[in-house]
Amino acid sequence: MTKTDKTLLKSFFCLIFFALSINLCNSQNLTSQNSFWKNVQFGGGIGLGFSNGGFNGTLSPSALYNVNRYISTGISLNINYAKYDFNKLFAYGGSILTLYNPTSFLQLSGELEQLRINETLDLVSGTIKNNYWSPALFLGAGYRSNNITFGIRYDVLHDKNKSIYADAWMPFVRVYF
Repeated sequence: MTKTDKTLLKSFFCLIFFALSINLCNSQNLTSQNSFWKNVQFGGGIGLGFSNGGFNGTLSPSALYNVNRYISTGISLNINYAKYDFNKLFAYGGSILTLYNPTSFLQLSGELEQLRINETLDLVSGTIKNNYWSPALFLGAGYRSNNITFGIRYDVLHDKNKSIYADAWMPFVRVYF
């Protein structure tokens, strides 16, 4: 990881923690602080994928703040490992997520994700390493029942040559407590 990459990653996480700390600093008393935490939900996703000669595993914890009964916003961390034939990928990063619930069963979502990709390709002629940032902007819709949402999302920034995702369309399951 280059010095510039480390600086960008530190800046990204500092911005997220700064935004969260503003909400905490605005709390004037214990009642306000308690009401803040009553509106926070934790959850995320775990993913496993197996294919002919390949494996993909993802861990994605997240936290949401329920602004009101319709809108929630939060952050997520993402760690992904994939190995296919001669290709290995390790990706890590974060995302900012916003959920809109116009009805009790419909959830619309937008998620801006930034991942650092470390790719290794083992060839007979040698090993090729490629490290780069990969942005994604997901727009999604899902069926919601209590704390679980099943749906599909689309990456409007999908680049088939750089994305770790095989396709711009992806099904998802979200769980928050």
